[in-house]
Amino acid sequence: MSFRGVRFSIASHAAWAPGLETEAAWQAWAHSPFAIVGSAEPKVAAMPAMLRRRAGFIGKMALEVAYRCLDGRSGVPTVFCSRHGECARSVELLSDLVQESPLSPTSFSLSVHNAAAGLLSIARRDQVSHAALSASHSGVEHAVIEACGLLADGAPEVLLVVYDGLLPEVFQEYQDCDDQPFAWAWLMVPAGNPPQAGAISLTWERCDGDPAAVPRQPAGLEVLAFQLRNDPELVRVVEHRRWHWQHHA
Repeated sequence: MSFRGVRFSIASHAAWAPGLETEAAWQAWAHSPFAIVGSAEPKVAAMPAMLRRRAGFIGKMALEVAYRCLDGRSGVPTVFCSRHGECARSVELLSDLVQESPLSPTSFSLSVHNAAAGLLSIARRDQVSHAALSASHSGVEHAVIEACGLLADGAPEVLLVVYDGLLPEVFQEYQDCDDQPFAWAWLMVPAGNPPQAGAISLTWERCDGDPAAVPRQPAGLEVLAFQLRNDPELVRVVEHRRWHWQHHA
């Protein structure tokens, strides 16, 4: 890790969205992307039922891919990344306040941005560190930097979970990209020196691009397609910064 960029390898990965539950389905989507729609929820069968029932739609998606990617591992630091998080719960709580209705303690405790990470930690009785980030349209890049920082500090592997859903109706007029429900996870490990074949590097620099020129596809899906297709590179210009993703041959 340096101030100019980071690099890492992916030991395992998983993705889930309504109608896209298998690796073959995701590969087909990556080579011919389409808008993801639907509200079907994953089973999250690995989680105890009492805790699973507390999770909402996007939380269950995040937990499903986290469990699949970890595959029984414990003691793995986690970085969760979601632009909007559990904002639907927050809107429900605010609506209850307006109507002077009593607030649900469960909804209140699960409206925080690290709700999914907390549920995973509790369910697995795993006291390893976790972080939950939100950084506008470059959230994925900042989450990768955070994860690589943990690798640089000596963690042998780090779980990255990226997920999001649709904005509540009250926020629809402020929507600035084509929000879709999805979740994916990478089990990140050091890339080696020199980097191993298949490793990914991420570098960045300031640029004078139009800060309003934001891709319509959610950042998480754009980066996921790059990874699934094994594209040589991906360049994203967001808010005066150029992010350069690259696969090492």
